[in-house]
Amino acid sequence: MSTYLNIAQIILGAALVAIILLQTRSSGMGSVFGGSQTSIYRTRRGVERTLFIVTIVLSVFFFIIAIINAVVTGTAG
Repeated sequence: MSTYLNIAQIILGAALVAIILLQTRSSGMGSVFGGSQTSIYRTRRGVERTLFIVTIVLSVFFFIIAIINAVVTGTAG
């Protein structure tokens, strides 16, 4: 069972990295190099909002799998 959890964690980690990179790419190249629009409040709409929600869901699944994996293998800390 530990092998399946490790594989799931690797897949979720790769998917999480890909989704985060897609978010950075869609927000404009200025924010990649440090420039951001911190003074302007923007609401997320369309694809940007979907990517944001998918990122949250994937990160929650990743941490749940990580905790379950730690419990199953018996490593704490």
